[in-house]
Amino acid sequence: MEPEAFSTAGGGSNSVRVHVTTNAGVHNREQQLRLVKDISALIAKAAGDASLAERTWVSLTVSVPCGWGIGAHAYTNQEIVRTARKLLGRD
Repeated sequence: MEPEAFSTAGGGSNSVRVHVTTNAGVHNREQQLRLVKDISALIAKAAGDASLAERTWVSLTVSVPCGWGIGAHAYTNQEIVRTARKLLGRD
């Protein structure tokens, strides 16, 4: 591969990286594909560069139960959902 094909955190790059962490089992494959497409489009729109959608790398990570640590507490999937809903006013 050509050296320009690589992108590193410390070097120049014309791509965007987005890391998304969700609870296990939250998204099926169709939802994952849609999420990546929507995030890529959102980044491109915010930057005012439609071509950026093709250069947006989205990393989807699934958190295991108690894999969310907030405020010195390891949350279960149910606890994090409850807490997020409460913070968003959706409880």
